[in-house]
Amino acid sequence: MEWIYWLFLVFALIYEPIFGYRDYQKFKRKVKTDGLARIGYYKSTMAGLWIPAGLILVLAASTELTLGQIGLSFVTLKTEIFGSFLTYLALTGMIVYALVIVGILIGSKFSFKLRNSMEKAKKQELHKSSFGDILPTNRQEKKMWTYVSITAGITEEILYRGFLIFALGSLFPGASIWFSILTASLLFGLAHTYQGFIGVMRTTLIGIWFTVVYLAAGSILPLIAFHALVDYFGKINEE
Repeated sequence: MEWIYWLFLVFALIYEPIFGYRDYQKFKRKVKTDGLARIGYYKSTMAGLWIPAGLILVLAASTELTLGQIGLSFVTLKTEIFGSFLTYLALTGMIVYALVIVGILIGSKFSFKLRNSMEKAKKQELHKSSFGDILPTNRQEKKMWTYVSITAGITEEILYRGFLIFALGSLFPGASIWFSILTASLLFGLAHTYQGFIGVMRTTLIGIWFTVVYLAAGSILPLIAFHALVDYFGKINEE
């Protein structure tokens, strides 16, 4: 199994950081003239995530690798890894953030003022963002973005939290848990090279936070829901 872990590390280091970045640059040029470019990009993105995640699930079904080892298990709170303070801080942060997003999503359905302010804020974000082209701009794209969000939530947590943390632990059994956390989080950040240097750094920090939550909860299931929710929130913008 070790060769599979090494193969995945090479994949994580090369595929998204290099080919993902190249594909996004092509998309940025194409989207200026092709009204269906976003839909096509969303479909290719989902395929690029489901294929490796699906292979990992096949491994869990056909080898000694188990679903529990890649985080697909019931939540079991573990404060001994990081201590009570960091454990509850990370978990509370996730819960509060999720509640804020849900509150905004619900409020924007009933409050024109809130919806209008959200649209203005999103428009400003799109103007300043180096990767704003990826966000949906019409109903069809927003519908597809929902599937992209769910896909990212499931597959990226399987790949960069569940499987990668287990693989690193297996390949470097004597290393500190923080070695696995930082390495997995950096690879997660590099998977977002299309967002530029700041985006990579931001995503790496988010990866650290998510990995702490995963190891503290003993499951990626809460993170799958939270990750999908955060990405789904990106479709709130002006029609």
